[in-house]
Amino acid sequence: MSKSSPSFTCTACGAAHKKWQGRCDACGAWNTIVEEAPLSAGPKSLGAKGRTIPLTDLATEEDPPPRASSGIDELDRVLGGGLVPASAILVGGDPGIGKSTLLLQAAASFARTGLKILYISGEEAAAQVRMRAQRLGLQDAPVGLGAETNLRDILTTLDAERPALAIIDSIQTMWLDTVEAAPGSVSQVRAAAHELVTFAKKRGVAVVLVGHVTKEGQIAGPRVVEHMVDTVLYFEGERGHQFRILRAVKNRFGPADEIGVFEMTGNGLAQVTNPSALFLSDRDRPAPGSAVFAGIEGTRPVLTEIQALVAPSTLGTPRRTVVGLDSGRLSTILAVLEARCGIPFTGLDVFLNVAGGLRVNEPAADLAVAAALLSAREDVAIPPDMVLFGEISLSGALRPVGQTENRLKEASKLGFQQATLPTGSKTAGGTDMRLREMPDLTAFVGEMFGAG
Repeated sequence: MSKSSPSFTCTACGAAHKKWQGRCDACGAWNTIVEEAPLSAGPKSLGAKGRTIPLTDLATEEDPPPRASSGIDELDRVLGGGLVPASAILVGGDPGIGKSTLLLQAAASFARTGLKILYISGEEAAAQVRMRAQRLGLQDAPVGLGAETNLRDILTTLDAERPALAIIDSIQTMWLDTVEAAPGSVSQVRAAAHELVTFAKKRGVAVVLVGHVTKEGQIAGPRVVEHMVDTVLYFEGERGHQFRILRAVKNRFGPADEIGVFEMTGNGLAQVTNPSALFLSDRDRPAPGSAVFAGIEGTRPVLTEIQALVAPSTLGTPRRTVVGLDSGRLSTILAVLEARCGIPFTGLDVFLNVAGGLRVNEPAADLAVAAALLSAREDVAIPPDMVLFGEISLSGALRPVGQTENRLKEASKLGFQQATLPTGSKTAGGTDMRLREMPDLTAFVGEMFGAG
């Protein structure tokens, strides 16, 4: 038999290549292509016919899958209402962000509701996990703890114990003896994830996989791992901030882009039931360069503060520093302000930040970003009781955004008295706030900051 040729896979996107090269043609990433051991090619031909697959129609009377509540409301919200049996969940995040702490707290909370929980650690010894549990006050929780990296032994244990939930920390440390590759390689990660997901579906055991992230913030290993699982959660946050965001980027059993907010304390992660109040700084005194954005994260309205600083630059190319927002979106808004409103930012350094460590992704933040930039440039403070939201088009027009009523309701609950929003927004007249509807960015600049 001829020896099979080696295969090369991009660790960023999972694209296959015939030979090694420095740059991936599929995603454009550099130095991400690695050689992986070939898997079994299987039989050369299909000698016997397969069985016929039973087909059904789309109509069904099946009840929705039962969910087990953890008692941690923020975690249940991100999962779509609770833990679904036989589901596979992938949790990613930066090293030291708190993934193991959160999952140990979740394991203890599920176990106290009567579910059988196993926690398998491949990175830490059992003594280290017990010390963390003691520090968090979870030593009395009935959680089965194991320290192992051999996937064959882990699957044998899971099959014998049949827990309701198994937590694997982490998938990069697992190794399968049928794959001739080092632990953490593309082949091992993909094969281990496939075996665990298959076991979850066949045995009805929910499995949580912990995955490391790369420097770009993506889960390490091929992206095909994300396609295998039912739910993908990212644990976000800056080490300098006490807030942690658990964000669902994929969920087959609930809404995607849902977030859960936690606060890092001495006793572990505490859930935050009202994140809007925490993401807003002291609003008693108006300050130039500050604007409050009424955003939507999943199904929850969240108010955040957009902070901007504009200062004369001593460099040939002015600096554009952005934290918590897309830098490309900032460049677009600056270009629209200069081209449509005649307000230049040439020769000025621009610093933009989202307070509290939250990352804002929706285009509805455009108007709040523009307001913060203009407030910092003109040294004119925006009224502290005003919220702003709206998308800015390249023509300078303001486009309405969805869920306007929920945004206004959350702002009114926190004491805001007025809102600036695009003309044509569906407000339904159910708010006592003073609404300023703006057709375009030029009208907004003229009313809020004069002629600029």
